[in-house]
Amino acid sequence: MSILFRYILKEYLIPLFYCLAGFIAIYLLFDLFGSFSRLVDAKLPALVIIKYFAGYLSPYFHYLAPAALMLAALYTMWNFCRHSEIIAMRASGVSFLKIAMPILFVSVLMAVFVAWVNEVYVPNNAQWALRLKREHFKMDEAARSGRLEYRNAKDGRIWTVRSSEDIKGHHLEGVTIHADTPNGKPLYQINDAHADWLDGEWWLSWDTPPSKNQQNIQHYDSITGGQIATPTPDLDKLTLRVFPEFKEKPADIMAQNRKQQFNSVVGKFRHLRTNTNLSQETRREYEFDAWKQIMAPFACILMTLFAIPSGVASGRQSVFKGVLGALGMFFLFYGFVIGGMVAANRGWMPPAAAAILPYAIFLILGIGAFKRQR
Repeated sequence: MSILFRYILKEYLIPLFYCLAGFIAIYLLFDLFGSFSRLVDAKLPALVIIKYFAGYLSPYFHYLAPAALMLAALYTMWNFCRHSEIIAMRASGVSFLKIAMPILFVSVLMAVFVAWVNEVYVPNNAQWALRLKREHFKMDEAARSGRLEYRNAKDGRIWTVRSSEDIKGHHLEGVTIHADTPNGKPLYQINDAHADWLDGEWWLSWDTPPSKNQQNIQHYDSITGGQIATPTPDLDKLTLRVFPEFKEKPADIMAQNRKQQFNSVVGKFRHLRTNTNLSQETRREYEFDAWKQIMAPFACILMTLFAIPSGVASGRQSVFKGVLGALGMFFLFYGFVIGGMVAANRGWMPPAAAAILPYAIFLILGIGAFKRQR
C-alpha cells in the first residue's frame, strides 16, 4: 500500500465515520423518542441494548451506507481541490483513477458489508428487535414467537404452530401439520406435537402415547377423504419420530411469518418455489423485492462514482452546486428504483429487468461523469 493510497484513505475515512455516525444517531434518536422510558425501566444489559439498536437499524442500512459514502467522497474531493492537492497529484504524474482508487476500494468493501447485513444479519435480528419493542423490552417474551403458520403448496402441507421457543424456529411447540394429496384430498394430520430441528431433519414428539380419544396422527382415505385406521400402527405408537420427508426448514417457516423486507434473498426465492399457488401479482412483487435486495449493495459504488467528480467540480466552482448535484442524483436514482417497482408490480417489465435497469442506467451515467472529470 503506497503512501498516497494511505493518505487518501485516511482523509476519506474520517468524514465517512462522521457521516455514518450522524445518520445512525438520527435514526436512533427517532426511536428513543418513543421508547426511552420503557428501555430504562427494563434495565437491559448494555450488550442487549446494542443488539436491539443494531437490529432496529439494520433494515435501513442499505440506504444509509450509500448516502454516507456519497457525502464523504464529496467532501474529500472538495477538500483536496480547495487545497490544490488534486493539481499537485496530477502534476506529479498520478492518474485521476489512482487518486480515486482508495475511495472506490472502500465503497466496494461497504457494498460487501451491506450484502452481508441484508442476507445474514437482518432476517433474525431485525424481527427480534421489533418483537422486543412490541413486548415492552421483556427478553423472555421476545425470544418466543407467537402463533405461526406455514403453507407449503408444493408438497401440500400446512403447519400451524402455537409458539417458537427460539428466534430461529428450531424448537416449535403446539405443532399441527395437515397434509393433502396432489388432488386436494386430506392425507393425514399430525396433532399437537413438539417439533425440533436436529441434524437437518424434523423430529416430532408427544407428551403421551396415542389413545382412543386422542390420536397423535390421524389418517384419511386418499380417495374419499374420510377418516381411516392408521396403516402404520407401530410407528404411530411412538412418542418420538423423525420425518425425513419434511423438506421444510426452520428458516422457511420463520420467513413466512416475518415482514417481507426482513427476509433474505434465499428465503424469498424459496418462498416462491414452495408456494406455487401465489397469484401473479404477489409473485411479481416477491421476485422484484428479491432482485432489488440483490442489487441494493451496488448503490454504494454508484453513489461514490457520482460523488467523486461532483466533489472535484464543487472544489473548482461552487460547493453548493456539487452538493446539490450529488443529492439530486441520489434521489433521482431511488426514484428510478421506485419506478422499476411500479413497472414490475403492474407487469410492464419482468421483475429482474425492472430491478437491474436503474442500476445499469446509473452505472453508465456514473462512469461517463467519472471519465469527463478525468
